[in-house]
Amino acid sequence: MLLARFLSKTLKQGGIILIDSRGQKYICGTPDANKPLTLKLKNKDLNWKLLLHPELYLGEEYFKFNIDIENGSMYDFLCLCLKNIGRNEVNSYSAILNKFLMFYKYFVTYNNPKISKKNIQHHYDKGEDLYNIFLDKKHKLYSCAYFKSDNESLEDAQENKINHIIKKLNLKPNMKVLEIGSGWGGICFDIARKSQCEVLGITLSENQLKYSLQKAKELKLDNQVNFQLSDYREVKGKFDRILNVGMLEHVHPKYYDTFFKRISDLMKDDAICLTHTIGSTNPPGHDNAFINKYIFPGGKVPSLSQLVPSIEKYKLVLSDCESLIRHYDKTLKAWLDRFIENKDKAKNLFDKQFVRLFEFYLASCSAAFKYGDLIVYQLQIVKNYSALPSNRRDYIYQ
Repeated sequence: MLLARFLSKTLKQGGIILIDSRGQKYICGTPDANKPLTLKLKNKDLNWKLLLHPELYLGEEYFKFNIDIENGSMYDFLCLCLKNIGRNEVNSYSAILNKFLMFYKYFVTYNNPKISKKNIQHHYDKGEDLYNIFLDKKHKLYSCAYFKSDNESLEDAQENKINHIIKKLNLKPNMKVLEIGSGWGGICFDIARKSQCEVLGITLSENQLKYSLQKAKELKLDNQVNFQLSDYREVKGKFDRILNVGMLEHVHPKYYDTFFKRISDLMKDDAICLTHTIGSTNPPGHDNAFINKYIFPGGKVPSLSQLVPSIEKYKLVLSDCESLIRHYDKTLKAWLDRFIENKDKAKNLFDKQFVRLFEFYLASCSAAFKYGDLIVYQLQIVKNYSALPSNRRDYIYQ
């Protein structure tokens, strides 16, 4: 069996027992002697599907209940595989296919305002109850937290992230602040409360807009914070500070020039922009097929080398770049644990296949941040150095 041979060759650390659709067992690598992680395939087509295009078919067949895991979880299996594969391609077959798909997707992806709105609503307008299951309770943030220690709660780590961003923005009272992709408004509310700024948040999600406007009234911040259903290309005015957290992944490389030109146009001469984005430590490559098909259509994780030319093109200065290593795998694992703990609630909202799909999404992303090529970049961008304190980075950590 080719799949078993491939896994045996790949798994240098640890191992599994693979059981095919006929019940034939294969020992791949060195599985645990007492409780061996076991992968059971229920369809004979999986022998070639998982070899040819594992990025798509592993998740797809898992949520269709054609793959079962014993003596562990899908998260355990993904961590084991990625720990052995690292930042490399899975195999030569998938590498060739992924190269083709990368070029194909570039030419057929059109994230104009209409399509961007449709893509965002595909994921973010599934209802508040889904996200209440696993996001932090205080701010409801759907982006990487900032853990100062291993034993911090998700709620504290998300609070840390907001404070870290506020310091990098070097906010002053009465500044005009724009958040592009404001989600459920958590960062906007804290900026308004802690820095006494006037804040505008824009989103393409009608559910998020409705929630944010209502929350602003509940918090008595509606005279200080406003939200609009708007694309970044449609915003008018000039701002002292601009931030986008977990939004750039939805832009796509074809539109990076458009995005950073718009940022430049919206910035005052002494403005600061903070871009917080998932990134890849590898050169520009293909999209994750499963994530693109089922989770974030039209999305793309950028390499740093793709962003810098567009920043420079519009006379912007990359004044600070921080890599948040290992923070997102902890965030995603916290989300995954909460989702699994509340799986019965999810099953009351969605069918069993969706629940399994969402579990795979969180598990695969957490494993990819832990062992793969994914990272989080925080890019501080200015038009001129006068926007920054003279002591450079010290003010961020004071």
